[in-house]
Amino acid sequence: QTRPHCKSAASQMSTTLATAVAGIQLDCCVYNASGPRTGSGASLAKVAASRSGAVLAKSATSLEQSGNPLPRYKEFSLGDDTCRGSINSEGLPNQGIDYYTSNEVIDEVKAVNEKKPFMVSLSGLKLADNLAMLETAAKNPRVAAVELNLACPNIPGKPTVAYDFEQMQEVLDAVFKSPGYKLLGNRPLGIKLAPYFDFPHFERAASIINSFPGVKYVVTTNTIGNALAVDGENECAVIAPKNGFGGLGGGYVKFTALANVKKLRELLRTDIDIVGVGGVATGMDAFELLLCGAVAVQVGTTHWTEGAKCFDRIANELEDIMRRKNYTSIGQFVGKLKEYTKPVNGSTSAAKKSASAQSVAKSTTGLSPATILLAILVVLCAMLLMKFQEAFAAGSTLLNGCTCAK
Repeated sequence: QTRPHCKSAASQMSTTLATAVAGIQLDCCVYNASGPRTGSGASLAKVAASRSGAVLAKSATSLEQSGNPLPRYKEFSLGDDTCRGSINSEGLPNQGIDYYTSNEVIDEVKAVNEKKPFMVSLSGLKLADNLAMLETAAKNPRVAAVELNLACPNIPGKPTVAYDFEQMQEVLDAVFKSPGYKLLGNRPLGIKLAPYFDFPHFERAASIINSFPGVKYVVTTNTIGNALAVDGENECAVIAPKNGFGGLGGGYVKFTALANVKKLRELLRTDIDIVGVGGVATGMDAFELLLCGAVAVQVGTTHWTEGAKCFDRIANELEDIMRRKNYTSIGQFVGKLKEYTKPVNGSTSAAKKSASAQSVAKSTTGLSPATILLAILVVLCAMLLMKFQEAFAAGSTLLNGCTCAK
């Protein structure tokens, strides 16, 4: 006989989401992307208070800047089981490199969680800016790692660095010869890439990156550039800057992100770690990026939508998936994506049930207790009304079938 409070073996299984990115230990393989809700010390402290494995500051420029005119960001629902899609032309609003590398900001983060790694992101308007900012970041020993954004144009009039392979070679050559890189010492420098679509481009990018031993990790992928979303009713673009052109993110880029993680894992040196980003809204989204070869996963659009609590939910969902699949650590499945095989009977339905449960959890996130209570009362009233109608119908039938004695 089954004991009423007995837990299944899967629910009792101990799991860990711990990982390492270029030697930096993270308690959780899910952390924030450099972008939404990362522009201030207060916002970064909220990330530190969550299950996010690290705290990554907003992409910084040399000086503070306010960014492009509003509205510059728009989200779209892609269904309950999919990360919301987004388009943006933010224009890098940020408080400048001196702010994000200041002890005041780092103190605000470390006061919440002293052990959580603090990382900075550089996105200079030109190469000289990036070299100067790298030196600024390296001077503070509390900065655990630097993410160099090559997915934005660094030189006016030239293409995005990640798409201009000659420029990429020149930028990386200058970076690894710079005083700032020498000051970093053993702290890792990673690069963030734009999405690639053609295999020759993957191969060329990987060849350049592999030639620089200083590249310790790669973050892929940034938004898909120069998309256009239209408001048909008002016959205009949905965002104001650049005549409506902006970068696609969130659910729109999930499958591109999976492909970039998988292909770059095949082509890059084995000592270069990959951090996957793009379209992560559930534990299964994170699981799929890890399966393709990422050692950690960043969250951007969903962080904007839900706030820092999304890291707790996604981490919990990922742990549930691992227990269901009998994994105890992410190292057991990272990079283990198999070629297509016919699904085993029942496996697809189990996955759908898990996705449905995650969808319900995601959709109810943020509802107030009063809203939930009201919904329960509405359901109870509906049930009582149905019972009353059934009783009334039964009484009417009984009366209609009755024969009166004369």
